[in-house]
Amino acid sequence: MSNEKKEKVFADGFMFKMKADSPEWVVGSLSLKSDDAIKFINEHTDKGWLNLNVHVGKSGKPYVELDTWKPTPKEGHQVAAADGLPF
Repeated sequence: MSNEKKEKVFADGFMFKMKADSPEWVVGSLSLKSDDAIKFINEHTDKGWLNLNVHVGKSGKPYVELDTWKPTPKEGHQVAAADGLPF
């Protein structure tokens, strides 16, 4: 397991807003700047998916960040051969 800190990738074209006067069941609103968001999606989509996280910065303002987490293969699991057989 690596202790390296990954650089944050802020999601261009995505803005999350929280409003203090919203009902408690409203978390916030998401705004997309279409051109920037489409470009970001096209650059970061992996196998048809793009995962984003909403965080609150030290400033207290929310921001949207690309989720770069990838699962690691677990030991003991074999990858099937090209013909579908695991041996």
